[in-house]
Amino acid sequence: MREEFIFTPPAQASVAIQGTTKRFPVRRIFCVALNYADHAREMGKEPSRAAPFFFTKPADAIVEDAALIAYPSLTNNLHHEIELVVALAQGGFEIPVSRAKDCVFGYAAGVDLTRRDLQNEARQQGRPWDMSKGFDHSAPIGALRPAREIGHPDRGKIALSVNGEIRQNGDLCELIHPVPQIIAALSQQVALAAGDLIFTGTPAGVGPLNPGDWVEGEIEGVGRVSFTITDKIGCAR
Repeated sequence: MREEFIFTPPAQASVAIQGTTKRFPVRRIFCVALNYADHAREMGKEPSRAAPFFFTKPADAIVEDAALIAYPSLTNNLHHEIELVVALAQGGFEIPVSRAKDCVFGYAAGVDLTRRDLQNEARQQGRPWDMSKGFDHSAPIGALRPAREIGHPDRGKIALSVNGEIRQNGDLCELIHPVPQIIAALSQQVALAAGDLIFTGTPAGVGPLNPGDWVEGEIEGVGRVSFTITDKIGCAR
């Protein structure tokens, strides 16, 4: 029986796949916090190899490469965080580390945009900081590269520049929790499935963005992502 909805459902969130017109449908977006030691320290935290800490973004936070992104509301301290993004073609519950790579479709360069002032305020008050991370257009992402073509990158440059000036410059080998361990740990908390994306954490050098800034991120052997920050929401264009 065909389902009838009271209004037209929103379009399926998706990500481009390099070399094809086919797209990767996005189910959920998970993110790993403080997964590079130098970034943990710059945030005033000691690096930890305890189980990774996860937060989420809505699927429709996805933004296409080379997009214009309006400076979001309720913040005066919008930060960039370049990250390796993992796209899953299959999932499961309690996935062993040894089988985690079998779940991966491919990888992309992405940016976790963060309303840092809202995040800091929420932390100080002991409240969840969903709205500092999961706001509209907070997940720019470049085209996916299938793992069958590039393998499973575990080292290589990960960098971000603003207006041509390098802000973040690290290496994938510096991940505290590598991709297989991330997938295994996350699958102990929720059943993963095809279409899930995982942002794996950012190296040091995070910092503020302003209207007019052009941002470009690059991960060696994976790809690029770029976008431009436009006027604040509500400002005249």
